[in-house]
Amino acid sequence: MASPSFDRLAAYPVTASAVLVTLGMAATVGGALAFEHLGGYIPCALCLMQRTPYYWGIPLGLLAVISAAARLPKGVTRALLAVIGILMLVGAGMGVYHAGVEWHFWEGPASCATTAQGVSSNVGDLLSDLDSKHGPSCTDAALRVLGLSFAGWNVIASLVLAAIAFRGATARR
Repeated sequence: MASPSFDRLAAYPVTASAVLVTLGMAATVGGALAFEHLGGYIPCALCLMQRTPYYWGIPLGLLAVISAAARLPKGVTRALLAVIGILMLVGAGMGVYHAGVEWHFWEGPASCATTAQGVSSNVGDLLSDLDSKHGPSCTDAALRVLGLSFAGWNVIASLVLAAIAFRGATARR
């Protein structure tokens, strides 16, 4: 038996999509930040770039939720969801590119060719560290789970989130 709040969301697919895609984007980028700050996985330049669609999408998702809750014209919420869907497709494309770099299907950007050691904890060395330390190489996956790197999982997450956003943008009710 579904709860009344889930039944209410199911009756409003545009609102449900706005809530789900916003929570999904926040959970995805939150997971990436947790792996970085709690797990110690230092992101490469391409990893950081893949977060950009989420950083733009989350505020747009919040606006979509607010517009749906405020009962603004459905076209406003649908347009916001369409933009979020496009952002997530861009994120998926970035993930495909990064995964291809990791699998050596094509070369990555020259800025990703270096690896980093830890940044100094000595305050006097911090400025010199900024010039000499760079993120890890984009060509090496830091971790693979079920054969997929973080970039591969981002492709899947981005495509699922795009589908949710486009479903809400095109819903008839």
